[in-house]
Amino acid sequence: MDIQAGQHHDESVGSVVTLDLAEGEKLHVLHPQQIIAYRGPSSGRNDKLMNIKGMYRKHKLIQADFTGACRLIAALPPGFSLKMIKLEGSDDLLYDFRNLFWYSSGIQMRTKLLSMKNMLFSRDVIKMKFDGVGQIGLLTQGLVCQEQLHPTEPIYVDASSVIAYPENAKLELTVYGNHLASQHMNYHFKMTGQGTVLFHAGEHHRRLQQDMNDDGVIKRFLREVIPFGGVFIK
Repeated sequence: MDIQAGQHHDESVGSVVTLDLAEGEKLHVLHPQQIIAYRGPSSGRNDKLMNIKGMYRKHKLIQADFTGACRLIAALPPGFSLKMIKLEGSDDLLYDFRNLFWYSSGIQMRTKLLSMKNMLFSRDVIKMKFDGVGQIGLLTQGLVCQEQLHPTEPIYVDASSVIAYPENAKLELTVYGNHLASQHMNYHFKMTGQGTVLFHAGEHHRRLQQDMNDDGVIKRFLREVIPFGGVFIK
């Protein structure tokens, strides 16, 4: 499978990705509405109902399976990027279903029911895990970061930015820093364990842009120093 990404300098325009499938290759697309052009036999696309857990998580009913030889052209919205990950059969990461764009043949996607504790932390019931050898494509807001976990020294990651983490990682929902710092940050996952955590930076780009476009230093100061100032001071 050959993948080419076309980027635009103007982030408001978005970007496109071209995927060329060789004869007999298969690709399972979980956001088929993003496919804006297709070259190949009409019979090369086969849409089907997702399983019940998939319907629950994505609030959608359809996934599209493509069989090569064919070419797909997909549109990525402004601010989104595509991250390709190669799996070698030993992946133990749990992925957020919302970020999954496609996965290739040779990979089996399984749903993993989270523990009650992790359900409360992540506000998710299930995550996705992959078996086999192949590739998956992730839709992310901004660039993807990857950090190694440590068995005892925690890393704090903004909970809204986490894409995937190891199945056996230890999670705790918390904030960090002094009193003022903890008042003015999102909840973070405090993580320890083995393996890597993946997270994206898109939401924080928008926050900085909002701060830069804010309408006054005094209002910004009051929002920061007054508890819940961001709620009451507009």
